[in-house]
Amino acid sequence: MEIVTKILPIALAFIMLTLGLSLTTQDFIRVIKQPKDFLLGMLSQILILPFVAILLIKVWPISPELAVGLLIIAAAPGGVTSNVLTSYAKGDVALSISLTAVISLLSIITVPFIIFNSMDFLGFNIVNKNISLLSVAIQMFLIVAVPTLIGMIIRKMLNQFTQKFEPIANKISLVLFLIVLVGAIYSEKDNIVNYFVESGLITLSLNLLMMIIAFFLAHFFGSGIKQKKTIAIECGLQNGTLAIFVGTIMFGGGIYIIPAATYSLIMFATSILFVLF
Repeated sequence: MEIVTKILPIALAFIMLTLGLSLTTQDFIRVIKQPKDFLLGMLSQILILPFVAILLIKVWPISPELAVGLLIIAAAPGGVTSNVLTSYAKGDVALSISLTAVISLLSIITVPFIIFNSMDFLGFNIVNKNISLLSVAIQMFLIVAVPTLIGMIIRKMLNQFTQKFEPIANKISLVLFLIVLVGAIYSEKDNIVNYFVESGLITLSLNLLMMIIAFFLAHFFGSGIKQKKTIAIECGLQNGTLAIFVGTIMFGGGIYIIPAATYSLIMFATSILFVLF
């Protein structure tokens, strides 16, 4: 657990810095100019995804700790790799970047809000009394929003350097994510098989259900096939590193971060299959 605790904040901060390096003000202006697809993607991820997670928890025999872990990954924003997979799927990359950027910045408010209110709704009373919505939001602001904004400033001031460094930063981000993921799994090595048996199917169900729901919502209400692909991928790929970070600062990690680890392994397989399809 020590490796996760020490590396996790650095890894997440660097991953968010990398996201910032890829952003420009146009990514936020585009939201205002083309709001329909963005709002559809944002509502699918911020509202429908946690709602689907709550429904699954209601009908699935799962321990409260793993259920909370599922809520955490459902509340997390999309992962930065969604932009790459959207490109491979010939989706709307600009929409994908805008969704990832805005929802990631909003996550400092939405993630703790969704987790605390979902736990109240489900009757889970296991959060540390010293942890409040505000304290989680402040920690997330420092580790999520600040590095993203710094990355945007670096891109604005050092554009040529950013273009050369961004591909390297993406590779470093992937390595850091893998270290965190492996560390999270290793920290629970004695119980990992049982946890994966208990949480594997429900995280797979959440992932597949949400991608299908998002795909058909975009089919009926979106602008076209590119946007349909994009919204489905955005709702299937979550920021696993951020989910592990939230599970660690709120609950001390352990069993609470297992669904995030399970989901992180599953989402790449299902997303790649979706892209190939």
